[in-house]
Amino acid sequence: MTTTSKSQRALVSVYNKESLNDLATGLSSLGIAIIATGNTYKQLTQLGIAVTELSDYTNFPEIMDGRVKSLHPKIHGGILARRTQDQDTLLAHQIQPIDLVICNLYPFEQTIKQPDCTTADAIEHIDIGGPTMIRAAAKNFNDVTVVTDPNDYPQLLDELKKHGTTSLATRQHLACKAFQLIAHYDNAIAGYFSSQASTDALTKQLPPAISPQAKQPLRYGENPHQSAASFKDNHLADEGVLQASLIQGKPLSYNNLIDSDATFNIIRSLSTTSPACVIVKHATPCGVALDDDLTQAYLKAYQCDPESAFGGIIGINQPLTTTLAEHILQQQFTEVILAPSVCAEARTLLQKKPNLRVLCFGDRHLSPPTTTQLRSISGGIIAQEPDWQPLNLKDLTWVTQTTPSMIIQQDAIFAWNVVKHVKSNAIIYAKNKQTLGIGSGQTSRIFSAKIAALRAEQAGLSLSGATMASDAFFPFADNIDLAHQHGIECIIQPGGSKRDPEVIARANELNISMAFTKVRHFLH
Repeated sequence: MTTTSKSQRALVSVYNKESLNDLATGLSSLGIAIIATGNTYKQLTQLGIAVTELSDYTNFPEIMDGRVKSLHPKIHGGILARRTQDQDTLLAHQIQPIDLVICNLYPFEQTIKQPDCTTADAIEHIDIGGPTMIRAAAKNFNDVTVVTDPNDYPQLLDELKKHGTTSLATRQHLACKAFQLIAHYDNAIAGYFSSQASTDALTKQLPPAISPQAKQPLRYGENPHQSAASFKDNHLADEGVLQASLIQGKPLSYNNLIDSDATFNIIRSLSTTSPACVIVKHATPCGVALDDDLTQAYLKAYQCDPESAFGGIIGINQPLTTTLAEHILQQQFTEVILAPSVCAEARTLLQKKPNLRVLCFGDRHLSPPTTTQLRSISGGIIAQEPDWQPLNLKDLTWVTQTTPSMIIQQDAIFAWNVVKHVKSNAIIYAKNKQTLGIGSGQTSRIFSAKIAALRAEQAGLSLSGATMASDAFFPFADNIDLAHQHGIECIIQPGGSKRDPEVIARANELNISMAFTKVRHFLH
């Protein structure tokens, strides 16, 4: 039998018993004495492995239905003892040092996900002894090895077999993982009880801190000199781009993720029945269209701004067909394609462009966003609810003397669903459920309107009979005059300006229909 360089003790207390048999067999073969709690002890005894039950080791029984079992000086003194300066204390109190702590926790997060979970159930699944032992062992990593992840068992046994102990670097690495686990665990508990107690909707929706264990390094941030990473939160009910499947291409970059998320959110806002296509560049749509045919929807979206579409992100709300894949590859260079799924023949075709990233999001676009939006600012973060205010024809208030045809009203709804995703100040021109011109990110609303008209002119698209959408009210009637110059027949805007009467009067004079939504959609 291979033995370690000195007599060692391992405390094993695991809820997740994955690979426990292999671990205990390996420790026993190295002559390491094993102390175990409750069900862990029972399983190891059944295997015929020499093990001491924790209550026998402490000479103190488990009490309060197991709530108190490992909180004992013989356990925590053995874990926390500094080998170079606490020997006299250990001898005085007959405490033996504990060299390895292998521990994982009650499944609190899995418990609270159950639809029938009560507060009492959640409370009983809050682990007390486990986190305490883990923290103690992690604090004393100079002398103690703490293992919380079954995936680390092989490395532990390998080092013990080769060297009789673990290296300081290994112990520090495992201690870091242990502290991350405890932080994540405590945040989950705090988040649960905060959501139970809070009556404030914004506070109630705040997600728990993202665990560093969910970190995925990115090549760089917005620019090459900026480091970056993504952190997937699989506990969110609101899933999106980070939960989608990358079926082809290189890992997504920071900018790819930002643009893909913008694309995905526009798809969410559009009709779930009509085929839709969105093309995004720098987190801003440069073409959006609906059509009875998916390929035609793409061609109409591309037509809005072919120049900006180069190197953009393409998103669709229906499975990617071979026909559409052929058109995309012939028509333009694109970084990412997002779709619910991709047919087998289209997958084969897309493999001709191995660097093209293809992301499948399933049916996630059918669910509205619910996750609180967080943004870092100097000194902390700010938070807000998602901007999700679906608009129907019945929600429109027609404030002018004329009301347009039903086709134009549907164009107004389409334009409104797009303009909310354009950086303020935002103007959209649309007709037949196709964007014709998009003006974004200007400090002057009239200038955004001019840019949108210029875009349409460059693309060779007429604005005659089109609808104009504005993300916020018109402070002056000059935008109405500009709309009339380009043949706009309908305007949709929130309303709410002091000069609304002046704006409405000017629209009536120019025979332009205008609807108020009473909802603003600033985007910064």
